[in-house]
Amino acid sequence: MDFDLVIRGGELADGRGGPLRRADVAVRDGLIAEVGDVRGRGREEIDAHGLLVTPGFVDVHTHYDGQVAWDSRMQPSSWHGVTTAVMGNCGVGFAPVRAADRDRLIELMEGIEDIPGTALHVGLDWRWESFREYLDALDGRPYDIDVAAQLPHGALRMYVMGERAARLEPATEDDIAQMRHLAAEAVRAGAIGFSTSRSINHKSIKGDPTPTLRATEAELTGIAMGLADAGKGVFQFISDFDVPSLDEELAMLRRVAAACGRPMSFTLLQRHSATASEDWRRLLALTREAVADGLQIRAQVAPRPVGVLLGLQGSRNPFTTCPSYKAIAALPLDERVARMRTPELRARLLQEIGQPGKDMLSQRLTAFERIFPLGDTPNYEPSREQSLAAIAQRQGRPAAEVAYDEILRNDGRAFLLAPFANYADFSLDACRDMIADDNTVIGLGDGGAHVGVISDASFPTFLLSHWGRDRPTGRFDVSWLVRRQTLDTARTVGLFDRGLVAPGYKADLNVIDMTRLAVSLPVIAHDLPAGGRRLLQRAQGYVATVVSGVPVYREGEATAALPGRLVRGPQAAPVQ
Repeated sequence: MDFDLVIRGGELADGRGGPLRRADVAVRDGLIAEVGDVRGRGREEIDAHGLLVTPGFVDVHTHYDGQVAWDSRMQPSSWHGVTTAVMGNCGVGFAPVRAADRDRLIELMEGIEDIPGTALHVGLDWRWESFREYLDALDGRPYDIDVAAQLPHGALRMYVMGERAARLEPATEDDIAQMRHLAAEAVRAGAIGFSTSRSINHKSIKGDPTPTLRATEAELTGIAMGLADAGKGVFQFISDFDVPSLDEELAMLRRVAAACGRPMSFTLLQRHSATASEDWRRLLALTREAVADGLQIRAQVAPRPVGVLLGLQGSRNPFTTCPSYKAIAALPLDERVARMRTPELRARLLQEIGQPGKDMLSQRLTAFERIFPLGDTPNYEPSREQSLAAIAQRQGRPAAEVAYDEILRNDGRAFLLAPFANYADFSLDACRDMIADDNTVIGLGDGGAHVGVISDASFPTFLLSHWGRDRPTGRFDVSWLVRRQTLDTARTVGLFDRGLVAPGYKADLNVIDMTRLAVSLPVIAHDLPAGGRRLLQRAQGYVATVVSGVPVYREGEATAALPGRLVRGPQAAPVQ
């Protein structure tokens, strides 16, 4: 046979964003060998006539830092065409670490990223202390897709400063010098970059703020200079952009980026508060100015609302804080549903949820004007009229009753969608503007994290299906959308060997039936270590996903192949 694999007759979106064209794709030794009219035969062939062929998707914002230690399949991301996942975002991860701080890093990951601590305690074997040793522990493990890791600021700061880091004390000159040295060492060992968080919302499971919350500009610059010392690596940043102010925070980012000369990205969301709902526009404008001045700064954006899923299977529902619900919360789902269907418990819960003096969490869980049924076919752009409050008004009954009935649907397996960002105007028009901007990159799917309340690893599928096919207005060209999550994301993190269907590039590919492409309803699985629970969301329409020339999924079902590996550091483009 001439080739290991030939994909024949597909409509090719090669990652450049140009018009679709019919082409065959031939693969040999894990690389793309020919594109066009391929005469030779393949040991394996895929008939792609009438189907879309794309590069594999590169997801720059995941949290598989724990899962890679015990699992070979990076699900749910790998169900959604992702062939490379970058983890270690938001300043959380598990290396470097001293033995005395292991529990604290677990508490931080559990609190910020909602990954069960019990699963982490059982699943992590801690065969490392340094970041290099962490990578060594992963290197050689088989995966369904490639993974790359960033050095997390939370772990780095705890390693250098100990309790002083947890107390949010400023780093000394000696601390900064040591962090700079360790950052350079980690990048030379294969870290794809460095990440940090300055968000007050990022807290440990005990409620303690992330140790990086108030890191000074001197500290951030010092660590960034560690990347400069190594001559490679990217910088990922999340901030609330309100201390001391939006403009001053981004100005500080500009100074750090200018000092180190390394590429930087930050999280961009539309807030829902009346005073801040347009802040994202200001941040984009300031980013354009920075890019015009020669800085490598991009905003990571999401293609749909960022929010939580409320339901009886997940971590929260509108009745979570009610005393009568707490009394049954630990029961199996079927038993809870049976109890909640009794008139007595229904009456008690509806009475408790309406009591005054509710705390902040209760208020958020009962903001029914911004909570929607997810539906049997997930609807991520519901109208204002589809909110629980609007439904209740039309039906002439309390919104809490509507919520009660909704979460009991499908034997308690239904979900409600509660957006907290990107949906201030009950529309995704703001998301459209973010996606369209030249200085943004698609990210924030958080694969592997928020396993009880969020299921956003399906972003790649939603981006193509909603923005390329289903939205009544404001759609984008499908080939351009493919570029946004292949070539653009790969280059953002320095992976220049993938993201294009061209000879010499890594043979990571998707074969997609666009007529069937869709996200499935989220479900709960108890498949984490120690029986831990997590939300999973599949997709329809992926005929095949190929990693290093080997099909790893066929029609959404895993093959036996595990060709994915740890990617150490940036990768050069093939010589043409």
